[in-house]
Amino acid sequence: MMRRCLFLFSFLLLTACAGVGVPPPPAPSVEVGWEERGIASWYGDPFHGRQTASGEVYDMNAPTAAHQTLPFGTVVRIENLDNGTSTEVRINDRGPFVQGRIIDVSRRGARELGLIEPGTAEVRITVIEAPN
Repeated sequence: MMRRCLFLFSFLLLTACAGVGVPPPPAPSVEVGWEERGIASWYGDPFHGRQTASGEVYDMNAPTAAHQTLPFGTVVRIENLDNGTSTEVRINDRGPFVQGRIIDVSRRGARELGLIEPGTAEVRITVIEAPN
């Protein structure tokens, strides 16, 4: 019985680790003009200086953002529907991982959108440049 349990544990451990280091599947393509509406938030410290999902080092002072499905390199215009401001950012990370949110912008993007103090806002995202 002990051997059987040890075998099963080993099998499960190997199966769980099999996907480690395997890159995620490519994001679906997207066309210029594609839009999405929802809640935006922002992220800065402690992520500043860490590697993003695209492999870049995160710079919270750069015009970048995290989206769950848009391809890396996609440039989007984000319009804050609460205050009328807008900015353009490039997708270089995955997220947000909070239910109900559609995009996490860098601190720079948050400052340009007036998101620093409230933390979140209703936004419209429009793809203005799609990677080839």
